[in-house]
Amino acid sequence: MNCVVTAGPTYEPLDDVRRLTNFSTGRLGAELANFLVARGHRVTLLIGEMATYTGPRRAQQIEFYSTTADLRKKMKAVCRKGTDAILHAAAVSDFAFGKVRKRSSHGAWTVIRSGKISTRHGLLLAEMAPTPKILPELRGWLPAAKIVGWKYEVEGGRADALAAAQEQLVRCAADLCVVNGPAYGSGFGLLGKKGAPAHLADRLSLFGALEKFVRAP
Repeated sequence: MNCVVTAGPTYEPLDDVRRLTNFSTGRLGAELANFLVARGHRVTLLIGEMATYTGPRRAQQIEFYSTTADLRKKMKAVCRKGTDAILHAAAVSDFAFGKVRKRSSHGAWTVIRSGKISTRHGLLLAEMAPTPKILPELRGWLPAAKIVGWKYEVEGGRADALAAAQEQLVRCAADLCVVNGPAYGSGFGLLGKKGAPAHLADRLSLFGALEKFVRAP
């Protein structure tokens, strides 16, 4: 099967030298790609430039992305070539910087435009603009493909994390959702459109379940 796996973080620039990102290392997505390759699948790995995991990357094709917009562009290009399954494990930044403002001595806020914003401006206000969601677009690009999304939840408990994953499944027309994070607890939850959620105790169990899903007719 031809598979696309996304891994690692996107980033969003504040100016020409500073950026907003997250703590994703890219390890889970890279290891998932390796697992699929070892079982005979052809894999394209899209991994963030800032991924810190240095383990092996055995995908037949590897491409690097930077911002959310860059990841979207590369995913769309790969999808145009056709793929059987896409496993979207990347940690896409939820926000990008909007306008940055400084306050004058008179109390008025004015917009700063600079390649490197100086600390001499003192206290600043930076807008945080939501980035476009990629997962909801995938079904339109790949009507017949198998689509797996991820939901990393921090607040609440396991029931809250599973509810958020279920909402994602419906909203994004995905086939499966992997849920993890502090809210879920140890291991991973795996939700489909039907049936009860499955609990996978570790990464290898998760990878095996995902490979079985990809291979199934």
